[in-house]
Amino acid sequence: MSPHAPARRRVRRPVVAGVPLAVAVALMAAGTASGAPSGSGAAHVTRTATLGDIPLGAFSNALLPGSVDNDRGVDLGGIGSDIYPAGRKGEYWTITDRGPNGQIKVSGTKRRTFPVPGFDPAIVKIRVSGDTIKVLDAIPITTSSGKGVTGLSNQQGRDEAPYSYNAQTPLSYNPNGLDTEGIVRAGDGSFWLVDEYGPSLVHVSARGKVLTRYVPKGLRLTGADYPVVEALPAVLLHRKINRGFEGLAQLPGGDLVMALQSPLSLPDGDAGDASLNTRLLRFSTKKKAVTAEYAYRFDPVNVVDPSEDDTSELKISSVVAVGDDRLLVEERTDKAARLQLVKLERKSNILGGRYDDDTTSPSLEQLDDPAGAGVPVLAKKLVVDLGTVSGVPLKIEGIARVDHDTLALINDNDFGMTDGAGAFDAQGRLVDSGIETTLVYLKLPHGI
Repeated sequence: MSPHAPARRRVRRPVVAGVPLAVAVALMAAGTASGAPSGSGAAHVTRTATLGDIPLGAFSNALLPGSVDNDRGVDLGGIGSDIYPAGRKGEYWTITDRGPNGQIKVSGTKRRTFPVPGFDPAIVKIRVSGDTIKVLDAIPITTSSGKGVTGLSNQQGRDEAPYSYNAQTPLSYNPNGLDTEGIVRAGDGSFWLVDEYGPSLVHVSARGKVLTRYVPKGLRLTGADYPVVEALPAVLLHRKINRGFEGLAQLPGGDLVMALQSPLSLPDGDAGDASLNTRLLRFSTKKKAVTAEYAYRFDPVNVVDPSEDDTSELKISSVVAVGDDRLLVEERTDKAARLQLVKLERKSNILGGRYDDDTTSPSLEQLDDPAGAGVPVLAKKLVVDLGTVSGVPLKIEGIARVDHDTLALINDNDFGMTDGAGAFDAQGRLVDSGIETTLVYLKLPHGI
């Protein structure tokens, strides 16, 4: 969760009745196009669409009957965790994250809350229609036996302890739980997702059943109701809490590229928080193995976000393939974002080298000048500073390429939740932040 403006109660907009929710939910939403005039030499927004209000309980129970007994007034949100073209013009696959969650401080310690613990992450197919985002289909992520994986924390001692909406009642850990973020669709109709808990790469069927979850070597995740394979470098065990994989791209040849949201905590959390060095990994879907690893260096935090001085606020939230071995990489804070173009060079592969050994000192994360230390950091070129473009919402987490000079951007609205005890009223109902799920089309002055 990220801090937002003071919460306010939102006026609900109706959803069109009479259509099965999991098949087609037509939404009424307010939205306006904004941006520079046609022909402008600057990047500008050409279209804006928003998602209307769909009660989360109704949405979830249409997919997995009885999964949610009390949605606490929360609407469907979080679908902006990633976006991927669905083939037809204006249609996209999106993915929710683990569901409504927040933090409340109790006796000086922050507790992770899950107000709707029965919520199950879902793949959601949408269509942009005018100024409205319409839900066409939704696919629950399920275990081998057909149960929802949920978004709950996996392992005691490694993941945050889960609590009820008011942070007073402990909830059970769930080894099946996934904090899904990136999504791509394979040629056979199956999906690949990335997860922040493991961190992990997850292969699911066209109908959402987990086929395999690939996790770091040594994770020792037991009790999951689907196949778990330790196939990722063990160094990833040092991922920062709630900062595992967030970006996922599919290269033209079928390989996947996963981005660690933040630098690893190597040798400790302080080093990770101060670091500008994170990692991208290349995964062969044919070999079912990681075949390359790349060092990626953030720009200084005050360059990405002039209002921020905390380096730990830097994140990679999206990576998008834009040709053979070329990627758009989004560097962001919660208030600003910049898109960089990088090329994955074979000579930049550091997989299996000294920086995959967690005893190496200094670690990759501790290097102030990795290139000077002989690390082949990926070169990058700024494409656009989203903070300078009018009409782009905050916290963009999903990016899709529409054509050579147009991108679709979608935000994560955190299900309308804020952190703190004031997130819910005295009756345990959400005090909505008023932040909507918003998709914009961004026109670039130069093609990619």
